[in-house]
Amino acid sequence: MIYLSVAGIINVIFVAVGLGICSVSVIQVGSGMHIRKEAKGYLQVFFTMINIYLFMYLFRILLEGHPGNVIRVIIHIVTFTEMVVSGVMIYLFSILVLFVANPTEKVMKLVNRVLLVLVGLHVVSMIIDQFSNFFYSFDESNFFHREKGFLVSFIMHMLMLCQNVFLLIRYREKIDKKLLSALWLYILLPLAGIGLQIIWPDVQFFILASIIGAAYLYFIIISIQITRYHSQQIEKDRIDNELTMATRIQSETLPNIFPAFPDREDFNIHATMNPAKEVGGDFYDFFLLDDTHLGIVMADVSGKGIPAALFMMVSKILIQNIAMMGNSPEETLKFVNNQLCSNNPEDMFVTVWYGSLDLETGTLTAASAGHEYPYLKMPDGRFEMVKDRHGLVIGGMPGVNYKQYELYLEPGSKLFLYTDGVPEATNAEQELFGPERLLEALRGAEDKEPKDILTHVESSVKAFVKDAPQFDDLTMLCLEYHGPKVAK
Repeated sequence: MIYLSVAGIINVIFVAVGLGICSVSVIQVGSGMHIRKEAKGYLQVFFTMINIYLFMYLFRILLEGHPGNVIRVIIHIVTFTEMVVSGVMIYLFSILVLFVANPTEKVMKLVNRVLLVLVGLHVVSMIIDQFSNFFYSFDESNFFHREKGFLVSFIMHMLMLCQNVFLLIRYREKIDKKLLSALWLYILLPLAGIGLQIIWPDVQFFILASIIGAAYLYFIIISIQITRYHSQQIEKDRIDNELTMATRIQSETLPNIFPAFPDREDFNIHATMNPAKEVGGDFYDFFLLDDTHLGIVMADVSGKGIPAALFMMVSKILIQNIAMMGNSPEETLKFVNNQLCSNNPEDMFVTVWYGSLDLETGTLTAASAGHEYPYLKMPDGRFEMVKDRHGLVIGGMPGVNYKQYELYLEPGSKLFLYTDGVPEATNAEQELFGPERLLEALRGAEDKEPKDILTHVESSVKAFVKDAPQFDDLTMLCLEYHGPKVAK
């Protein structure tokens, strides 16, 4: 039989309401998609501790008045758990106050150590009390009685409470005003509950006040999290729109209409770029220097994303402008290098292959600033790697001299240029696509048009990589030289 007074019934109602509120809160936190992982974990532990405390208290008052040794052992365990959990609850709240106050790292570590020491002393004192009955005891009928040292059992709580008050006052300017009000309410409401218990000592107003304070604190934290999430979503949408625009602008700065020169029959050229991010650092370019010379550029900027894209734009414009002034490949790379080195605080660099093709003679004059080796197919041969001389990357050091070289393209020759995203494409087993597979892919489509060759190489890379994420830009260019005899 359960012995409950009117006050006991009221207490049971308070506890039942508290268990319901806290249980719903735990479920809501767990299903909250817009709550940060750290906040979600904290709130789940916090409300779980409150639930355990309430359940232990309810279990204790339901067991009171039932004699017997078994009941005595159970009620001692339940009460011990209740007292220990109360310490953990105030510790969790203190950690929250410490986190939102955000003092210096040194102060944060010191305060946290003090809190842990206090929790440890509280637990030890509760263990000792099981043999001394200094804090509380149970009579032969297993009714709970407060002993002369009962108030001493709350010393840890009071010390942590004083520390929380100090932090809230000291760092009030750094804490969100709504959250600050909720934290103060969580501190002051239980104190008001204690005041009411002085008038009605048998009714646990302290529990009711703590539940109301915790529920309001939960509401404020969740509302702040949701507001922050919506703000982040608005900012994310803005950035996404800007990235979409940047992608479109970047793609439009590269030659992307093919055939690029529909009135020219002395050559056929095609190029593609698939950035690893919304915008990339790779770029290609081709332009007529005059009626008989074609400039070809393939480059790869260090890094990815917006910074690389900006550096790419500057590099592309400089290379084309300097080349169009009639400078040779080695002169063009030297000038562009000095220009980029003069104002490069981020120490970015770009690898560049630039060649000038004489469309009448087939003579290709080129220079490389640390770029990948090109592949060349002569009309009566197969694709082969051309191990040209490499210079230092552009943007690495001012005053660098670059050496150019010449290749002779016969009618029917094909030139393939690319960035390192092609040979360095990686599959799930961390294997690289590599130059050997690239050469095999080129030879598998070497009799096709430039566009079809690029499509075949890209398909080969994708078949190798499969579902592994793309870590680098894939940029390729293929030129087929027809010779002057068919030029209009």
